[in-house]
Amino acid sequence: MAEAVIEIERLCYGGAGFGRIDGKACFVPLTAPGDRARIRVVKEKRSFAEAEVVELLEPSPLRTPPPCPYFGVCGGCDWQHLPYEEQVKQKGEIFADTLGRIGKVPRELVLPVSPSPECYGYRSRIQLKLARKAGAPMLGFFKRGSHEVVDLASGCALAAPVLNRLLAEIRGLLPRLPQLEGIPQVDLAMGDDGDTIAVFHFRGKDAALLVDRLLAARPELPSATGVYVRSGEKGEMHYVFGADSLSYGVPAGLFPGSREMRLRFSRGGFSQVNYRQNLELIRTVGEWGALQVGARVLDLYCGNGNISVPIAPLVREVVGVEGYAPSIADAAANAEGNGVSNASYQVGDAALSVRRLAKRKEKFDLVILDPPRAGAEAAGDLAYLAPERILYVSCDPSTLARDLAQLCGAGYRVERSKPVDMFPQTYHVESVTELIRR
Repeated sequence: MAEAVIEIERLCYGGAGFGRIDGKACFVPLTAPGDRARIRVVKEKRSFAEAEVVELLEPSPLRTPPPCPYFGVCGGCDWQHLPYEEQVKQKGEIFADTLGRIGKVPRELVLPVSPSPECYGYRSRIQLKLARKAGAPMLGFFKRGSHEVVDLASGCALAAPVLNRLLAEIRGLLPRLPQLEGIPQVDLAMGDDGDTIAVFHFRGKDAALLVDRLLAARPELPSATGVYVRSGEKGEMHYVFGADSLSYGVPAGLFPGSREMRLRFSRGGFSQVNYRQNLELIRTVGEWGALQVGARVLDLYCGNGNISVPIAPLVREVVGVEGYAPSIADAAANAEGNGVSNASYQVGDAALSVRRLAKRKEKFDLVILDPPRAGAEAAGDLAYLAPERILYVSCDPSTLARDLAQLCGAGYRVERSKPVDMFPQTYHVESVTELIRR
């Protein structure tokens, strides 16, 4: 492949540095703004190229030594070689540029990034891949750009300390587990009180044997509050021992009128990976939602009621919709457990649910969206519900910008948008965007 010298101008969504070779855009992972490097082109398209660094000729003055020994090999982090302040700056610019370019959102409507109080040790959930090399088990994350597993012998710099302790305990146990070739993944999650749950994914023939062996090994897993085995095409959960759910707190006074709550999520269920930044999402929705006693709220992709349970006491009614049944069970339990009687939660496809609600001519004052990375299929039909305000929580700027363009075409305007750094050391960013009906 051809080699060239490039100067990196800025970072891009996806994590790579951006520069030009003979006028053509070129994306180079693991570079920093201000780097001058000799690169090798590994993929060339008509309008852009992708390359890898051969030699760093003049390092950027922004560069800082990455603390993790696996950085650059492991695919989990993108920006450990940059100081956190620069990461926040770059995320803000990328986010504003994406919303402006795709969604036509004026830059002045994009607020500064809310930085994470912790830039390492913040993750409350990790998904570990398991493979064998020369007969020895390898437990870690995929190598950058491949499905080869990087063995995290010294743990993950982003994971909470208790998860790293549990990871080490599981690594020591692996050589003695039966049908190891049938365990492709182990999920670790923790509550904000330090309780943990490990879920072993299993593709072998005898899950009961693995369950028995893990139960016998309970003394070797002191950091595990609960352990499960997930098997079969439908992901059936087999109980091994301990807790079946984890929880985190929402403090009183997080937003005006809010009260203290504790929210749970079941083993294998979804929760935000950065608890302190999750509170920033809830706080922003609570402050921007213009919550009133008579208001009806629709929470689409509601998960475990993470956002709508805390705001429910300040409104007349909450209706939550989520496609994953265990999360709906958690949402209902969270409402009941926190004395919330005006919230109802149902399993359903968000887009279909919006159409049904519109057909029944139901109206909502506020709609909250928190869709997966692919964006909100329901966005196109929201105008039929005629909510005065929409709060869109997003984990992907590109699909957010696409959906905002659609909503603006349906009679809404963007009032403001705030990026929230849920994922330091990576290019990913969460955000909250407020739309008002014209």
